[in-house]
Amino acid sequence: MWHYQPPLRDMQFVIEHWLDAPATWQHSEAFGFLDASLASQVLEQAGLFCQDVLVPLNASGDRQGCRFEDGNVSTPEGFKAAYRAWVEGGWPALACSEQHGGQGLPQVLDAALQEMLYASNHAWAMYTGIVQGACLCLQAHAPQWIQERYLPDLVSGQALATMCLTEPQAGSDVGLLRSRAQPQADGSHALSGNKLFISGGEHDLCDDILHLVLARLPDAPVGSRGISLFLVPRRLDDGRLNAVRCDGIEHKMGIKGSATCSLVFEQAQGWLIGQPNQGLAAMFVMMNSARLHVGLQGLGHAEAAWQNARQYAAERRQMRAPCRPPGVAASAADPLHYHPAMRRTLLELRASSEGLRALGYWVGHLLDQADHGATPAARAQATQLTGLLTPIIKAFFTERGFYLASQALQVFGGYGYVGEFAIEQTLRDSRIAMIYEGSNEIQANDLLLRKVLGDNGEALQQLLAVLDNEARLAAGSPACQALGEGLQQRCQALEQAWQLCVEQTALDAEYPYRAAGSFLPLCGLTLLAFAWTRAARVAQGLAEDDPRRLEKLQTAQFFFTWLLPEADRHMAGLHSARSTLPFLG
Repeated sequence: MWHYQPPLRDMQFVIEHWLDAPATWQHSEAFGFLDASLASQVLEQAGLFCQDVLVPLNASGDRQGCRFEDGNVSTPEGFKAAYRAWVEGGWPALACSEQHGGQGLPQVLDAALQEMLYASNHAWAMYTGIVQGACLCLQAHAPQWIQERYLPDLVSGQALATMCLTEPQAGSDVGLLRSRAQPQADGSHALSGNKLFISGGEHDLCDDILHLVLARLPDAPVGSRGISLFLVPRRLDDGRLNAVRCDGIEHKMGIKGSATCSLVFEQAQGWLIGQPNQGLAAMFVMMNSARLHVGLQGLGHAEAAWQNARQYAAERRQMRAPCRPPGVAASAADPLHYHPAMRRTLLELRASSEGLRALGYWVGHLLDQADHGATPAARAQATQLTGLLTPIIKAFFTERGFYLASQALQVFGGYGYVGEFAIEQTLRDSRIAMIYEGSNEIQANDLLLRKVLGDNGEALQQLLAVLDNEARLAAGSPACQALGEGLQQRCQALEQAWQLCVEQTALDAEYPYRAAGSFLPLCGLTLLAFAWTRAARVAQGLAEDDPRRLEKLQTAQFFFTWLLPEADRHMAGLHSARSTLPFLG
C-alpha cells in the first residue's frame, strides 16, 4: 500500500533553476564535464533503483527486522541482494574522489540521491549513508598508506563503515568515554572497550566493515581533549577476523531493518587517524557529513509523507465539501482534498517538502563550492555558510520530517494508525533522526553559541546578505514583490533576534542555552521564506505554459500567509527566555 515516486521534476527545478548549478559546473575544473542532461540521467537511474529495488523492501524489512545469533547479524530478506545491485550500479562511488575510484560527481547530486534513498527505505540506507563521511575523514586525516589500502574498498562497495562514539556512560558527552588504545611495537594500537548504538556495526551485506573508533591513549588528558580516532577493520589483511565482537542488537521503535549494535573491542588491532588526542577534530569531518545526511532523512520522510497523503486524499471520499474546484459537480461525498482542513494540511506538506529540498540541495551545492570554488574568497564564504547551515539542516529538517509525517497520518484518519497503510512506519522511522548525530537540542546550542555568538555574527551576516539580495531581486519582480518585501521583514527580524541574544547573553550566561531552541527554528523558517521567494521568482522565467510558474508562486504565497507566522512564536520565545527556568525538585 506504500507509494513513492522520485520527485525528479522538482529536483530538476531546484538544480537547474533555483541553484543554476549547471552554469557553475561549466566554470569548474572539477565538474566541467557535467551538464544538466547528464545530471538528470544520473538522478533518473538513481530513482529507478530506489523505486524498483528499495521501496518494495521497506515494509517487509520493518516487519522482519534484523536477526542476531552467535555474534552474527542477518539483515531482512532482500537487503543483501539490494546491496549487490547498489554496488553493481556503481552508486557507492557517486561523489567520491576519482583518485580512489570514485565518479567525482557533485555533492548536490549526492544530496538528491540521499533524499531518494531515505524516502524509499530509511533502514536500508543506514548501511550506506556513512560511507561518504568516512571517505572524507580518511582523505583529510589518514596516513597515505591507510588511504591507499582502504579508500578503494569503501568506494567500490567492498567495505562499509561505522562511526563508533557512544558508550553506555558516554552519549552526548563524549568526554566521558573509556575505550582504550594501547600502542604496539608494529605501529598499530590494541583497542579495548564497549560501544553501543552503532548503526551497521555487524551485518551480512559485505565482507568487511571499517570501524572508525574514538578511544584514549594511555597518557591522554581527561575529557574531550584526550580522545583519539582509530581505524579498526573487521577483517585483517591476512584474512583473520579482528577482535571486534557484536554482543547484541537493539529492538527499536523504527528503522528496524537497520542493525543497531553493541560492539566489544577486545584488544582489536587498529591504526591512529590524525594526531594523538585530536580525534574529535578528525571525527567532525565525518559527523558534519553525517549531519547533512540526517537532515536529508527528514526531507525524505516529508516527501514520502506528502506523496502518500496526497494520493490517499484524492482517492478517499467523505462527506460533501463546502466548496469545490470550478466546474466540478456536487456529489454526496467528495475527495478529502476538497475539504479545507485537509487542503491546508496537504499544502503544508507540499510547501515544506519542496522548500526543504531547495535548502538541502543548496547546502550540497555550497559544499561543492567550498572545495572547488573559483576563488579563495568564494571557497571561504561557502565554507563559512556551510558551517552555519549544518546544524539548522540537521535539526530543523528532522523536526519537520517527524511533524509532517504526523500531519500526513492525520489525513489517513484511523487507517493511518494501522499497518495496512505504511504512514505509521514513516512516523516511527522519522523519530530517531531528531536524536542521533547530535540531538536537536545540541544542534541548537551549537548554532547559537558557537556559530553565531562565537564568531560575533560574522557568518550570520554573510547569510543575511544572501537573503537580503534575494529579497531585493524579488521585490523588483511584479509577481513576487510582496514576497520580496516579506523576506526583507524576516531578515530584519532575524537581525533583531541576534541583537537580543547578544544583549541578553552579556547579562546572563545561561540565556543562550534557554534561547537556542527558539533561535534555530526561527532561522529555519526564515530560510524557508528565502527558499520560496527564490523559487517563485525563478519560476517566472519558465515557459508561459509551464505549470510550475503558477504552482511555485501559489505555494510561496501559501507559505508566507499560513506557515511563516510561526516565526513570530519563536521570536516571542527568545523574549520569554529572559526568564530563568526553575529547577525540578
